[in-house]
Amino acid sequence: MSITIYSKPDCMQCHATYRALDKQGLDYSVVDISVETDAVRTVESLGYRQLPVVVVGEEHWSGFRPERIRQLA
Repeated sequence: MSITIYSKPDCMQCHATYRALDKQGLDYSVVDISVETDAVRTVESLGYRQLPVVVVGEEHWSGFRPERIRQLA
């Protein structure tokens, strides 16, 4: 299972998402949209304007969603 988090520095919900994933022992990769400009288009193409955007396979969501993270474990 591949987990990708689109985020930016100083994003409180992003850091909460990292902590929740770490607590569940899940591996993930982080894409910083302030550095990778193509990532902004990816986030917008998914229909989101709020970070973090978490993509797990065909599933995706925006914001800190602890219930969704627990479901992944």
